[in-house]
Amino acid sequence: MSKNVREKFNQGLKPEQFIESMQKNKEKFIEWYEQFTWQNDEDRHFFETLSHRDDLHVLILAADWCGDCVRNVPVVFRALEHSGIPVEVLIMEEHLDLMDQFLTMGGRSIPVVIFAKKDGTVLGTWGPRPKHVQAVMIKFKQDYPDREAPDYQENLKATRAEMMRQYGEGTEYQAVIVKELRELISGF
Repeated sequence: MSKNVREKFNQGLKPEQFIESMQKNKEKFIEWYEQFTWQNDEDRHFFETLSHRDDLHVLILAADWCGDCVRNVPVVFRALEHSGIPVEVLIMEEHLDLMDQFLTMGGRSIPVVIFAKKDGTVLGTWGPRPKHVQAVMIKFKQDYPDREAPDYQENLKATRAEMMRQYGEGTEYQAVIVKELRELISGF
């Protein structure tokens, strides 16, 4: 049976409300948002032409304390802002029932961008980070499944540092997110 998120529609914050309500990392979030640029006209045109898609709704599970949200949600906002698709942000801690339907490798990883039909049927998800960055965490979890192991925290710290290296110093990762979102949306 497919997932349905209709009951969560109109319970979230609009993108501008989410930004305004941020208590943590607001300046960095806005910085990533303002640094966004389209890497090519084809991507920009694709997202602009979604304005004819009145059958879609987007929910984003997020929180202002999460580094991946601060880095990735601005890109999602910018990619979708001219699409006409309704976008709502649901604060993870306030919607754990929904969060627990969209776990990543058994854990609560955010952001999760949920694309649904107007009737609430889930079409697909993106998140919590670009695939090449997520691959680092997947490998870590495969290599170090025992959270109680004496070297777990040390290896986790090294993994997080490698994830930051994968993101890179600049905004190049943003084009990767746009590409992944475009590929996902093109499938429905």
